[in-house]
Parts: sequence; structure tokens; C-alpha cells
Amino acid sequence: MLRRIAINAQSLPLSLKFTNVKTYGIIAVFVMLSVLTPWLFHQFQFAGATYLPMHFFVFVAALTCGWQAGVIVGLLTPLASYAVTGMPALTVLPQIAVEVTVYGMLAGLLRQKLNLRIIWSVLGAMVGGRIALLIAVAIVQAITGNVYSPLGPTATTFSAVWNTVAQSWPGMLIQLALIPVAFWAVSRYAMRKQPE
Repeated sequence: MLRRIAINAQSLPLSLKFTNVKTYGIIAVFVMLSVLTPWLFHQFQFAGATYLPMHFFVFVAALTCGWQAGVIVGLLTPLASYAVTGMPALTVLPQIAVEVTVYGMLAGLLRQKLNLRIIWSVLGAMVGGRIALLIAVAIVQAITGNVYSPLGPTATTFSAVWNTVAQSWPGMLIQLALIPVAFWAVSRYAMRKQPE
């Protein structure tokens, strides 16, 4: 059973050195993709809360470049998205920033440190990110007295987070199907680019 969940230790496809300028270029590309994809979804009237386009490249960055890149992309993506597009709304920006940063951190750590398969790393990060969202919503409520949710003023911390999970199941299924493919594509590209 454990062999199906874990893999043999394997280096990340994109080995980044944070003393190298190229690393920050790669991170900037992932942030740009994480901002552009939700914007495109909104242009075609696809609900970001349903399809989770902002999360996709955060996961890919973490799984291909490591947890540090996942944290940086996860933290910068919602901030850059708000600065460029005004989304997500300022009221939910702190809790989304926490959630997406935790996705990046956990996906990278589960892959890098525990040598989990991609699918298990993503699933673990999804669970951890939702727990972080719950904590963030509770903290925002404690500070402001409000729960910011499409459910309105009657929302509780738990109902707001549960509504988020219930609404986003199509996006989670898409992530589970496509993130391993994206990881494979990045791995192939990185191997082709390595000097012989």
C-alpha cells in the first residue's frame, strides 16, 4: 500500500537555486500564468470559484520546482491578481492568499520531503489548504466580526468554507486529472533542456 502512495526519491524536474536570477524568472512565469488563467476564465464567464484556475499553476510550480517556489508563487499570485485585475475581492484576499500559499507549500513538501506521488501530493495539499482556509476565515471573522462569503451575512465560518468546497469540486477534479499531465510535460521539457 505504501509503495502505491510513495515513489522512489526523484529530483525535481526544475532544480532551482535561489541565488540564480533564472529562478526568479521561472517563478515570475508561474505567477503570470496563475494571474492570466483566472482572468481568461472570467472573460468567458467561467466561475473562478468553480474551476479554480488560480490554483493550477501554484500546484505545478510547487511540484516541479519545490516547496519554496510553491510558497512564493502561492503568496504572490493572489496579490498580483488583485493588483492587475481587481480579483479576488479585497474582502477575501487575505484568506485566499493563505489558502493558496499553503497549497504551494504542502504540495511541494509532500512531493519533495515525503516522496509522494503527484496525485497524493495534490490531494494532501488540497486538504491542508482547506484547513488553512478555515483557520483564515475564523481569524478574519474574529478581527472584523464578518464572514465574507457568497452565502451572505448568515454564513458561519464552517458554512462558508463548506460552500467553497461544494462549489469547487469540478475544479478539484480537473486539477487531479491535469496536474499530473502538466508535471509530465514540464519534466519532459526540463530533461530535453539539460546539457549532455
